[in-house]
Amino acid sequence: MRTHPDGTRTPVIDASVHIFFSSNRDMRSFLREPFKSRGVPDAEMDWYGAPGGEYAAGTRGPDKRYPGSDPAFAGAQLFGERGVDVAILHPMTRGVLPDRHLTSAVLAAHNEMMVTRWLDSGEYSERYRGTIRVNPEDIPGALREIRRWGDHPRVVQVGVPLQSRELYGKPQFWPLWEAAAEAGLPVAAHIETGESIAFPPTPSGHTRGYEQYYGFMSLNYIYHLMNMVAEGVFERFGDLKFVWADGGADLLTPFTWRMDTFGRPHLEQTPWAPKMPGDYLPGHVYFVHNSIDGPGDAEFASEWLDFTGKQDMVMFGSSYPHWHCADVDTALPAALTAEQRDKLCWANAASLYGIEIPAAKEGRPC
Repeated sequence: MRTHPDGTRTPVIDASVHIFFSSNRDMRSFLREPFKSRGVPDAEMDWYGAPGGEYAAGTRGPDKRYPGSDPAFAGAQLFGERGVDVAILHPMTRGVLPDRHLTSAVLAAHNEMMVTRWLDSGEYSERYRGTIRVNPEDIPGALREIRRWGDHPRVVQVGVPLQSRELYGKPQFWPLWEAAAEAGLPVAAHIETGESIAFPPTPSGHTRGYEQYYGFMSLNYIYHLMNMVAEGVFERFGDLKFVWADGGADLLTPFTWRMDTFGRPHLEQTPWAPKMPGDYLPGHVYFVHNSIDGPGDAEFASEWLDFTGKQDMVMFGSSYPHWHCADVDTALPAALTAEQRDKLCWANAASLYGIEIPAAKEGRPC
């Protein structure tokens, strides 16, 4: 429960908490041969390190373990200090590796770690929910992970990397989207840890520094989303829900306007997607919102959120334990209406993930 600056209280669902192994050695303890002996990149082998450090101060804990690797310490910070009621975990792995079998094995190790350490044991296990990571370049392996963990009561989501080497509307991914929809699990696309063999972060190549990389990278969802609409993915899989977990809802409205402008005249090219492109967004498309998203604490923030129905698509996510991790007070503009703040704090996430959480008992909700 969180008390806001205006004195009101509301539940909080943090839709983006990143978890890690404490070390490569720790990760290998969950791998099986022949993968256990293979070379695997470290979690921090990326090209764009944040200039001030990747993680927020104090997230390593008293024993200096890797941030986001200790369920008890993270829980104390999230639930005790930050006022979070439920946290959606998203394991950060090792990027898109050249060997798809090795990638799938690394992801499977992360899933097992998350379930055994975070969801099935410890004092905060009932307040955690999990994202199982799957490899879109290995559809049989991805389907095995969904069959293995999809029925777990605290697994609520399937995770894929935003740095896909193919657009997610293409038919080779359809069996994965179909399986996720049938399992009742949303799919979350998140920037993957590590560079590995991922494509450049922009269509024109690599950026020079971190600020350019981070400023653009999350907007790669635009290419995926436009392609998924054009390929009829949401028409074909009516129950599929996709979460763009690294923000970027800022550009949803202008790009939707453009998609709708060009979508109708070219309907003959996409008869399998007969609706206006923007009509496929409600009930299918969601975003995680952090302190660096949106117009900031501006007077028009409420109006901006209302455009294109974003107020029903956006969920608060702290990105804990990263340097920009935020709480709802710093992430949500003061100009939001009570209803909008309620939706972002917890209601949209509760509806999407099927989380039962009581409304505020003291004062009015948000």
